[in-house]
Amino acid sequence: MEILQEINWGLIAPIVVLQAILTIAALVSLFKQEETNGPKWVWLLIILFVNLLGAILYFVFGRKNE
Repeated sequence: MEILQEINWGLIAPIVVLQAILTIAALVSLFKQEETNGPKWVWLLIILFVNLLGAILYFVFGRKNE
């Protein structure tokens, strides 16, 4: 528990908030998108379990250009 008190939350909190916003935006985009490059369930797992990089990968490679 002492380790949590030593962390500078002023620096970590904005990164956590940005990660949460990016993940939510990727999930909303995934569910609104009719077709993706690959199965939607795979992109859902990537976005949720690869954290920050997963959402970025979805926006770069997962969305299908119309």
